[in-house]
This record gives sequence, structure tokens and C-alpha cells, in this order.
Amino acid sequence: MEQYNVTGMSCAACATRVEKAVSKVDGVDSVAVSLLTNSMQVEGSASSAAVIKAVQDAGYGANLKGQAKSDVTDELDSLEDKETPHMKKRLLASVILLIPLMYISMGVMMFDWPLPAFLEGNHLSMGIAQLILAGLIMVINQKFFISGFKGLIHGAPNMDTLVALGSSASYIYSVYALFAMSSAMMAGDMEAVMNYMDEFYFEGAATILTLITVGKTLESYSKGKTTNALKSLMKLAPKTAVVLKDGQSVEVSISDVNVNDIVVVKPGESIPVDGTVVEGYSAVDESSLTGESIPVDKAVGDKVSAATINKEGYLQIRANAVGKDTTLNQIIEMVSQAASSKAPIAKVADKVSAVFVPVVIAIAVITTIIWLLLGYDSGFAIARGVSVLVISCPCALGLATPVAIMVGNGVGAKNGIMFKTAASLEETGRCEIVALDKTGTITLGQPKVTDISSNQEDDLLYYAYHLEVRSQHPLAKAIIEYGDEQGIKQDAVISDFMSIGGKGLQATIDNHQIYGGNLSYIQQFVSVDDTILNQVNAWSSQGKTALFFAKDKQLLGVIAVADVIKQDSTQAIDQLKKMGIKVVMLTGDNQITANAIGKLAHVDEVVAQVLPQQKAAVIQQLQQDGKVAMVGDGINDALALTQADIGIAIGAGTDIAIDAADVVLMKSTLLDVPAAIRLSKKTLKNIYENYFWAFRCLYQCPWMAVKSDVCCCCHEFIQCICRKQCLTVKFSKDL
Repeated sequence: MEQYNVTGMSCAACATRVEKAVSKVDGVDSVAVSLLTNSMQVEGSASSAAVIKAVQDAGYGANLKGQAKSDVTDELDSLEDKETPHMKKRLLASVILLIPLMYISMGVMMFDWPLPAFLEGNHLSMGIAQLILAGLIMVINQKFFISGFKGLIHGAPNMDTLVALGSSASYIYSVYALFAMSSAMMAGDMEAVMNYMDEFYFEGAATILTLITVGKTLESYSKGKTTNALKSLMKLAPKTAVVLKDGQSVEVSISDVNVNDIVVVKPGESIPVDGTVVEGYSAVDESSLTGESIPVDKAVGDKVSAATINKEGYLQIRANAVGKDTTLNQIIEMVSQAASSKAPIAKVADKVSAVFVPVVIAIAVITTIIWLLLGYDSGFAIARGVSVLVISCPCALGLATPVAIMVGNGVGAKNGIMFKTAASLEETGRCEIVALDKTGTITLGQPKVTDISSNQEDDLLYYAYHLEVRSQHPLAKAIIEYGDEQGIKQDAVISDFMSIGGKGLQATIDNHQIYGGNLSYIQQFVSVDDTILNQVNAWSSQGKTALFFAKDKQLLGVIAVADVIKQDSTQAIDQLKKMGIKVVMLTGDNQITANAIGKLAHVDEVVAQVLPQQKAAVIQQLQQDGKVAMVGDGINDALALTQADIGIAIGAGTDIAIDAADVVLMKSTLLDVPAAIRLSKKTLKNIYENYFWAFRCLYQCPWMAVKSDVCCCCHEFIQCICRKQCLTVKFSKDL
């Protein structure tokens, strides 16, 4: 498989055209073009020269990507967003020039605003000023014309073609009117001069370019945020590792680590390779890969993965996979591929442009010919033909979606629901299945004390608290936090503290020997009756972890610790189910814990013990039954968020999850998931209503302008100023 960079694409229609062109090349088995990353993947025996020529013949540019770089810094540089800053400058310059243009063309004409003395009453100078300002905006946004007319020449009209045609027709007709005005002024015909003032469409030519530039800037920003997710994943990979060589610890670059090298990892450090523990014991935080909130105990013989965190012990690890073969780098590659293969939503305007543009041109030509055949002079006939193009300018199509999206985004922002793109706002309401991550999404994501079984609870909490105070184990934090809530003070005398890896703790507290840990460890010191064992088994079936504590030769009791469900999770899931949406829970936790949480949360289906790659595969399988929205908060969810039709990130989650998602819930509550879907549905309904009016106006206005001088939108005489703004007014009223 070969990868190419593709230049010149601006919309979904462009990507489709490139795919079709390359797929016709002999020897090409498959081709996938990504508008998101401006890249193309080609499989087959076709030469790169033939593939590049096909792309160029289609009106675009292409070049073969170099070999994969091993230097992470170089890869990060290649993902740098260079387009968004340029788009921001274009937009800023366009707006700065558009303001005086609108002042002269609309403010003066409609509201009689004052003008500088040198323009006051000088209609020709006003026209020239508009011509210059609009011309500058067209030069700044020349990419629309290059892309649009190139697509038209190659038989692949797109949104840029519509914009270029509408803007060009408006500008050219306005230039014609300006010259006609100057002739009328030379002839002393002031009535004609005033009439020609109403024939200027310079502000229309500039406004449509500026409006579309707003959308292009937001689109570019969204693409940049997606590559940020990849950059954040890459930054997780350690840059160096400590390797044992001839009995000495040597720090080397991660690229110099080889398979079977022995790597040393101290407490708090990130594990640099996928490997097997050969010496030591520790609890390893694997939440970056599995999403499991409780760190996993690792001993000799256990597998560990790169980018996970060694929490408390000293480890020696034999490297089994290094560099691009590690689990983390496989996730990075999958996120990149998923982002590239995820087809962007084809805008309605892109879908109809292939038919709409030639039809409008044909109508304009036919209109001109008819008026010539009826005996009118060429100037009159051409003016009517250009009027068809001007009135058929895609302002209506351009406004139908953005205005509704703007309102929808505003409502979402006020309620803490951030839609990154117009596409995400449109698509969220179409989802039929919602897949929820467990840890940090349905649950709090950190262990809490849930149950206590003891006949002497005060003593149990007192000694358990002081024993766990000296422990670094994550489960100890749950007991310490609970003890703090109960008002226990650290005033005991503690000595001879000892941690036994994988088993438990022991210490002398206030002259009493205190033990704490799992069942097998505590049974070395005291007996545990069947009543307590039955209780512990019941807790285990609910996904809870039991911690036993003993004082001298007496069992003090048992404390259960677990990741608990957020207060509003069940309510949110019930709302989704009432909307007819299937709810599936995905988690890397064990099946028992997952089933227990799933039952409490009322989900329809539970899929447990899935790694990030497997989560993406589950999402793909669910997509066979309908559009899928994935809700998550962790690094391990990034691939699934990208794979899903809509990725929804919890605002309190990791930056990587937020970057990979299409929607961000700032309040970190699941109740905002059904709220986002409802908002999307209402916005989508408004968009469809707007398109109905857009097409009604586009197909009636040209003929009404020819036949009766009455506009279909506002039913006012076509010569009034409303002729220019009726579509904008119409959509504003609809909202």
C-alpha cells in the first residue's frame, strides 16, 4: 500500500472525484481518499507516476509520501496544523474589507447613513469604491475561484463552483452596471444613473465569499483538532528508557531499545515497552489502555504495556515489542487510519451542485436566447441571463444550514454542549445506538468505599485508616478518603510498617499487630467464618473488591471498595431508551464487574474485557445495525470515538478523548447525551425546512424576475432593495 498527499481538495465532492479518477487506473485494487488529512491510500500494482497523473488530470495535485519516520518529533511536525492560521488571516482581512463595503452599499442605500464628503452624492465614486473593496475580497479568497472553475472545467462542479459562479456573476454584472452608469452620467441621464445604483451586486459577490470562508475556517480548525488527538497520543510514548547493560543501568533513546533488552522502571515512571516482568512487583495504572480505574497488580511473568504507569514498586521488564510494534503505537496507527477513512458528511449543496450548476447555466443561456429571439437588444438579453445567475447564487443554500447551525450551536454552548462542527451537530440526532464507556463515563472513575461488614466498625475504620495511610496502593486512597469523611484523625503510633507485594500490609499500631489485605493473606493470621465469606462472594458478584483487616489474632471486619455509578447515569440511560435508542456499555473491566454495573445502569447490552482495538471493532459491528454514537473520557476511548459516526467526550476526560471527539459535554454529565441528541434533531428539522424554502426560491426567482418583476420571497417589486436581501430576511424570519 502506498500513501500520497493530495492538494486542492475543498469538499466531499473533490475527494469523491479523486477516488473515481484513481480507481480507473490499471492496477489499482482499492483507493481511499481522506479530505480530513488531505491524503490518499492506494493498493495495487499501479505505478505511482500513473496514480499521480490521474489525480492531476482530475484537476488536483498529488505527491508520494516519504518513508515512515522513526523520529517522533518529525512525525509531530508533520501533523502541525498550518492551514488554520492562514484561514484566520483570510477571514479577518475579508471581514475588515466587507464592513466598509456593506456600509456604502447597504447602510447608505437603506438607512441613509452619512458618507465622507468626497463620496457624498457622487454615485460613480461610490460604485468605484465598491468595485475596489469587493475586488480585494475576491483576490484574498481566490482559492474559491481556482478550485471552483477547475472543478467546472473537469466536469466535477462542487460547492466552490457554486460560490465562484455566483460571486463572479454578481461582480461582472455590477461592473457592467458601473460602466453603464458612467455612460448615463456622461449623457446627463440622472434617472438612469439612479436606476443603475440598484443594479450593483458588489456586496453580494463579497458577502458570499466571506460567509463561506467562515465555514472553511471552522472546518480547518476541526481538522487541526483531530490531528491534535494523534499528537497527544504520540506524546504519551516515553522518549527514553533505562536499560540494563553488563549489570549497569544506562539511559538510552527509546529508538535504541531492542527486543529482549531488560528495561528498568521505577515508581511513578511510564513503562517504555511492551514486555514481561522478570523481577519486582508493583501496581500498574493501565487506564490509558484499558480504561480500568483500579491499577492492576503485576508480578514476575505478567505482561505490561508501553505508556502505562508504574505506581509503587521497582520493576525489571524484558522487552517483547518496541517502537512502532507496541500497543500504544498500534492505537496511534488505528486512530490515524480511522480518521482518514471516516467519510465526511456530504453537504446538501455538494450533492446537488453537480446537477444544479449546469442547470442554472443552461437556464441563463436559454433566457438570453429567448430575449434575443423576441427582438430585444443584446445588452437587455444578457442582463436577463446574468440575472438568472445572480438570483440563483447559492446564498440560499449557503444560508440554509449555517444559520440553523449557528442557533443550534449557541443553544448547545449555553447548556455546556459543544459541537465542534456543523456536521457533528447534524449527525448527532441521527444516531440509533449509543455506546458508553464505563469508567469515568457511567461511573466516577475512582474507587470508593461502598460497604462495611463488622461488629466493631469504629475499631475497623480506625486501624484500617492508619494502616492504609502509609500505603501507596490506589485502593488505600479510597479507605483514607472515607476515613477523612468520618473525621478520623492521624493520631496513632505506627511502627514496623511492611508492604507484602500482591498480598497486603502489616504494622504495629498503638502496640497492636494490625494486618490488612486479601483473603488468602488474612487467613494466615485469623480464621474467616462462612457468613463473612458469603457476604464477600455477594460483593464480588457486584464487582466490588473486598479488603480484610485483623487486629492481633482477631478479625476486625471487611471493607468493600468499588467504582460507583454517577448519580445521573441511570436517568440519562433511561431517557435514551425512551427515545428508542439502544444503549451498550463497553469496558476493559472483567465480566463480573461489568455485568454488575450494567444492571444497575439499565443498559441494554454489556461488552466487557475489551482493549482499545477491540472497542473499535465492536463499534464497527454495531454500525451494521445503524448510526453509532460513542461516549467516552479516556485515552483508551480515542480510537472508538474516532471510529464511531459521532464521538462524544465527557468534558472532565483526557485531552486526547476531547480532541478525538465530535461533541464535548462540558458539564461531564450523561444527561447531556440525550440533550445533545434532542438539540440535534430540532436543528436538523429546521435545516430541512430552510432547504425547502431555499430550493423554492432558487427555482422560482429566476423566472419570476424575467416574467413579472416580482420576487417570490417577499412579493415586492424586483427593483426595490429587497431584491438583494430577500433570501436572508426569509431565513431569519424562519428561525
